[in-house]
Amino acid sequence: MKKTVNFTIDGKPCQAPEGENLVKAAAANGIKIPSLCYYEHIDPPLGTCRVCMVKVDKKAFAACTIKAKEGMQVEFNVPELNDARKAMIEMMFAEGNHFCPACEKSGDCDLQGLGYRLGVTISRFPHLFLNRFIDYRPKRIVVEHNRCILCRRCVEEVNTKDGFPVFSFLNRGASTEVRVDYDQEAKLDEEEAIKAMHLCPTGAILVRGKTQPRPRGERKYDLQDAGQTVSTPKAGMAPLKGQPKKVIATTSLAGCFGCHMSLLDIDEELLDVIEVVEINKSPLTDIKKFTKRCDVGIIEGGCCNDENIEVLKAFRANCDILVAVGECAIWGGLPAMRNFVPLEECLNEAYGHATSDLEQGKVIPHHEDLPELLDRVYGCNELVEIDYYIPGCPPDASHIWKVLKNILFGADYSIIKSEFKYD
Repeated sequence: MKKTVNFTIDGKPCQAPEGENLVKAAAANGIKIPSLCYYEHIDPPLGTCRVCMVKVDKKAFAACTIKAKEGMQVEFNVPELNDARKAMIEMMFAEGNHFCPACEKSGDCDLQGLGYRLGVTISRFPHLFLNRFIDYRPKRIVVEHNRCILCRRCVEEVNTKDGFPVFSFLNRGASTEVRVDYDQEAKLDEEEAIKAMHLCPTGAILVRGKTQPRPRGERKYDLQDAGQTVSTPKAGMAPLKGQPKKVIATTSLAGCFGCHMSLLDIDEELLDVIEVVEINKSPLTDIKKFTKRCDVGIIEGGCCNDENIEVLKAFRANCDILVAVGECAIWGGLPAMRNFVPLEECLNEAYGHATSDLEQGKVIPHHEDLPELLDRVYGCNELVEIDYYIPGCPPDASHIWKVLKNILFGADYSIIKSEFKYD
């Protein structure tokens, strides 16, 4: 029987068998250290994702590479390490093409779940929009390289019954990618293929003919605590007697207008809102131009043409606070799927290769009254300063109004797991 050792995590006394992996030891003491690559039975640990970063006796390590020993002092939940962990998750979102609203694994994605846990609303790193290939050649699975985070789970864990690996790493550094041994993959039965799909922490491995989306409320990260909790909300938004109404403006740029629909989903609470808030320039009021300076501007959608930029800059100039609402406004969202291809190629595909009844043939529209398309779709913060971000596609109505009440009136609020979503 192994000797029991004593150590601390953030000053909390802990005990574990000597030599036990720190991630497992922490969990046994009620502390969940996040990881995207750790598996208890893999030794030595993979240590690829670095999300489990801690400090042991003042030195930084991946927790999964550390074993419990007598008297060690571990730092985990401290600002410096939390920011580093958050930065790593943000980097994974920016480096890959993670369109959560269109992903089969949304709600069951471990990367998404960690984004919720760490309160990620936007990446501090620019999205790369690399156009990696989708491998349809395997017999039972499809490999979506755009979503792969190189955690190495599949390389270590997916084998045929006779022990041959199905996946392997190819190349090194930034050129590393997962490749499939097609002969060995063909030996997998359906159950083994489904296991490989669930093993992947993102939606990079899919099984042909087996969809996995489930309704909201039944998915993994709908059932677990996720998102930020900020004290307790105040009861309602009472009118401020003797004070002028707060002024809000809204607009929709390159988006679907779904975030505006979500704004209206507070239903009868709108009657309380109009008592203390005046809506100026907005599709909701059909006011075309600003008639006064606004306290808050709400932006839905990213920027895909020069008119979007003009409107966005006008909002920045006429609003004290600017809020980006929804994935499209934050980083481009689904419209940014065109960022993978050059603009000319995109237009030729849409118009040049389209069926047309025009006698003069297929023509790409061009007129001085038509907004000029940009080379790609931009998130609003790439063009102007944004003060607040509310993720979602669309965000929950309650989430939007809680943030607005906090901005306008200083109301305390709590964002709960069902409200903090990327899809």
